Amino acid sequence: MYGVDPKGTEHNIQFAAEQNWIADIGSFHSGKPSSLFIEAIEPAVVLQIGKEDLYFLYTNIPKLDRIFKVIVENNYVELQNRVLQTISSTAQERYLSFLDQYPKLALRLPNTQIASYLGITPEFLSKIRKDLASG
Repeated sequence: MYGVDPKGTEHNIQFAAEQNWIADIGSFHSGKPSSLFIEAIEPAVVLQIGKEDLYFLYTNIPKLDRIFKVIVENNYVELQNRVLQTISSTAQERYLSFLDQYPKLALRLPNTQIASYLGITPEFLSKIRKDLASG
């Protein structure tokens, strides 16, 4: 999921790896158009459900309601950690954390997307990788 700033630069804010999901919850709940984009970078199964249908499922399948709440809570905690990390960690620390969180994705994503997620340039990401490789 990414946003685009007024200069046209994409800013990746979240990845969803295998067996995970991604959504603009704010847009979903408010009913307002999203300012974010969600793009599959590999073949994916895309599911869509209307708000009324989801609420119907929540009401009629309480276990599903609880599962979705836990997923949203976990994603919220992840977002809090990411914000704190962004304002208090070095780019290298953020990259190492990214590798820890997304070990399989790190091998499949282009440098431009990883750098965007980390808030750095692809060139600086290459420097970080070089520095880590040289120990």
